[in-house]
Amino acid sequence: MGERKKALVTGASGGIGRGTAFALARAGYDVGVNYSASDAAAEETAAQARKLGAKALLLKCDVSDEAGVRAMLETVKAEFGRLDALVNNAGITAPWKPRDLDSLSLANWDRVFAVNVRGMFQVTRAALPLLRQAASPAIVNTASIVGLRPGPQPLPYAASKAAVINLTKTLAYNLGPQIRVNAVAPGWMEGDWMKRMLKDKYGDLMGRRAKMTPLQRCVSADDVAETILSLIEGNRFVTGEVIVIDGGFASST
Repeated sequence: MGERKKALVTGASGGIGRGTAFALARAGYDVGVNYSASDAAAEETAAQARKLGAKALLLKCDVSDEAGVRAMLETVKAEFGRLDALVNNAGITAPWKPRDLDSLSLANWDRVFAVNVRGMFQVTRAALPLLRQAASPAIVNTASIVGLRPGPQPLPYAASKAAVINLTKTLAYNLGPQIRVNAVAPGWMEGDWMKRMLKDKYGDLMGRRAKMTPLQRCVSADDVAETILSLIEGNRFVTGEVIVIDGGFASST
């Protein structure tokens, strides 16, 4: 067996990031597991990735902190030497009362953009020297269906994901032909994120959404991870694209 490829996944302590770290580990990648706060969860991600055969680096860093990001990539350089793949998944949202614009804190607005947009750019920029050491490097960014069409998500979250989509296309233009840059846009996803958003309405609303979806269920973290891995390992002539992962809901409503 040849040398394992190298990947960095931000926001990898749970959800899409954790699922992607596992998918990459199974596919023969060593994985940098970035997280900002959840030590125990991140350690569990790393432990499971190791069981799948990967070398896993625990990388605690708030992606909105430029100095921290630079230091994180220096650690990746020392341990991995290069990056074959970067998955920009770290993201946060903001509390608000739907349709009540005054309920939005501008401090929360700025924080969402600092992590979801500037953070994505900072990690990408710092990772470029390592990506350029790889034979066929790829970047995949986590956007959201609400970056493409209106939804019940808080305004700064939706607007930040629209910015991620624009940055994906602009980075693809600027980093080609050597580095491919694509994004995934999940629909309503099973798990803790939507449970926090929907609270006691989670079961009812997710069930209704599943019934309205051609594939009759909501997306899972593993579904998204599968698509991310596909964009990294295959699709060699695809860049600047946004892949919607919602079981056909958006195209049928």
